[in-house]
Amino acid sequence: MHNFKQLNIWIKSMELVKDIYLLTNLLPDRERFGMISQMQRAAISVPANIAEGSAKSSGKDFCRFLEISTGSLFELETFVILAENLKYIDLEKSIIIQQKINEIQKMIFGFKQKINQNISQNQQNLKS
Repeated sequence: MHNFKQLNIWIKSMELVKDIYLLTNLLPDRERFGMISQMQRAAISVPANIAEGSAKSSGKDFCRFLEISTGSLFELETFVILAENLKYIDLEKSIIIQQKINEIQKMIFGFKQKINQNISQNQQNLKS
C-alpha cells in the first residue's frame, strides 16, 4: 500500500485538475453539460484512480487503476485538442496543458514499470 498523497503522479495530477478547472472556465457556457463536464470528469478521474489503486493489496491491482488513469489522460488530451480546434482555447494554452498531460502519462508508465519489476522480483524471491 502506498501513501497516495506522497506520490508525484498524484501531486502532478491534482495540479492538472486545477489547471483543467481554470481552463474550462474559458469555454462557452453552452458546453457546460458537454465538453466542460467531460473534461472535468476525465481530469478528476486521474488522481482519484491513483488514490483508489494505492489502497489495493497487490501491485497488479494498483497497475489496473493506473491504466484507468492513463485512459482518462488520453480522453482529456482529446478534449483539449478539440477545444483548441474549435477555437475555444488558444494554441499556447493547448500546448501547455498537453505537455502536462504527457508528463503525467510518462510518469505513470514509469511507475507501472517499477511496480511490475517489484512483482517480478518478489516472484523470483519466492522461487528461490
